[in-house]
Amino acid sequence: MLNQRLSQKLLQKLSPQQIQLMKLLQIPTANLEQRIKEELEANPALEEGESQEDEFDTDDIEPVTSSETSDIDNPEPEFEGEGNEAEDITPENDVDMSEYYDEDDEGVADYKTSDPNEFHDPDDENKTIPVVNTSSFHEFLENQVGMLDLSEKHKVIATHLIGSLDDDGYLRRELDAIVDDLTFRQNINTDEDELTEVLKQIQKLDPPGVGARTLEECLLLQLERKEEPTVYTELAMKVIQRYFDTFAKKHYEKLEHQLQIDSDTLKRVVEEITKLNPRPGNAFSSGVQASQVIVPDFIITNNNGELVLTLSNGNAPELRVSNHFKDMIGEYKNSKLKSKAQKEAILFIKQKLDSAKWFIDAIQSRYNTMMVTMQAIMEYQHDYLATGDETLMKPMILKDIATRTGLDISTVSRVANSKYVQTEFGTISLKFFFSESLSTESGEEVSTREVKKILSDLIGAESKKHPISDQKLTEVLQQRGYNIARRTVAKYREMLNIPVARLRKEL
Repeated sequence: MLNQRLSQKLLQKLSPQQIQLMKLLQIPTANLEQRIKEELEANPALEEGESQEDEFDTDDIEPVTSSETSDIDNPEPEFEGEGNEAEDITPENDVDMSEYYDEDDEGVADYKTSDPNEFHDPDDENKTIPVVNTSSFHEFLENQVGMLDLSEKHKVIATHLIGSLDDDGYLRRELDAIVDDLTFRQNINTDEDELTEVLKQIQKLDPPGVGARTLEECLLLQLERKEEPTVYTELAMKVIQRYFDTFAKKHYEKLEHQLQIDSDTLKRVVEEITKLNPRPGNAFSSGVQASQVIVPDFIITNNNGELVLTLSNGNAPELRVSNHFKDMIGEYKNSKLKSKAQKEAILFIKQKLDSAKWFIDAIQSRYNTMMVTMQAIMEYQHDYLATGDETLMKPMILKDIATRTGLDISTVSRVANSKYVQTEFGTISLKFFFSESLSTESGEEVSTREVKKILSDLIGAESKKHPISDQKLTEVLQQRGYNIARRTVAKYREMLNIPVARLRKEL
């Protein structure tokens, strides 16, 4: 049964300005310039340049009711000409533009994206964020195919096989599945034997070990390509072919018995294997990663014990409202007879001016919010930032900073996401500063970062012939006053990417 009723509801909705600010907060400095350029292209009322103070006559313009505002698609902003007959605009339907030319002797609002008190290096205009220009791992292999003595059919198969390699350089797919792909997608009839023949040619390419199907095959390919093989090379190949599982578990005494060699010889064999690269493709890509530059969002300098915080805006330009749009406002204000076309054009201008001011306000809000948040983090972690000693880091969660700044936890999270701060001892991710707490015997709460640092130092100083077990590490930490369980030690060790004691053992 259908019926009608009246009800009241209280809803929370995000305004477009709030959504825009949240998106800008998440953008790191490296991407801010691109986002500003996109807005400059989309909004003609926004332009680059320093602020200029223009004097505008602040005479009142007759107001207009909100019902007269409507969406105008591609209006023609011409104030004179055919079809623009002047008509009498009454106070009820005129456009209120006073807020756009009455800005307390500053004209239409101009803004900057940088701190007015920030020091500007005159060479900054010539500086740009470096960009890596390199080929991918698969392109690197494909360029080498031309140097192989292959038929046209085998070149196509080789290219397909290279495309099937993962980023580590391994062929994880089964050969029968690749045979089906070549049949249905490229109309090439082949079999597994022919694929194996072409794969052996790919395995001759650089880096050594590429095209392997297993770890053992990858290591063997590298040993086989050694220019000056020794007796240790032959023993290493024997270990991989027959006793790889024993070697992986580091049962060295068992290996000495199986190979009938002494510990010194086994040590040389192990060195021969550990020098190999288990991920040949990753070695190529890691070189690319290493050349990428992290652009810090904040810079903290130590001025005789006083920490000074500045916000880095990279190459982001300064913004202002277009002078041309200001002139159009003045023309409309001074016009005695306002035509319908003028009204439509001024509505278009109003829309673009609103959008420009909202965006510039969002940039300013981003600056203020990031500075307030980072200032609170810097004060909270002052001892660590002043010395670089991780043991002085305090436990800190998002709620701690939200309470200090009065911001929402989600806002603090957006500021900390994908942001970096440059300090005197390195560039650090903001997420690094946040950690949970751990209680000591005295009831004091310390950061888990402190415990991890001590754990890392203990493992780093251990004898590799007799590495310290998790139980022993737990006992050492408990003796130092940290109330910690063995499973927690194991969790922190795994977070530090440190293997168990047995796998840390060396000859």
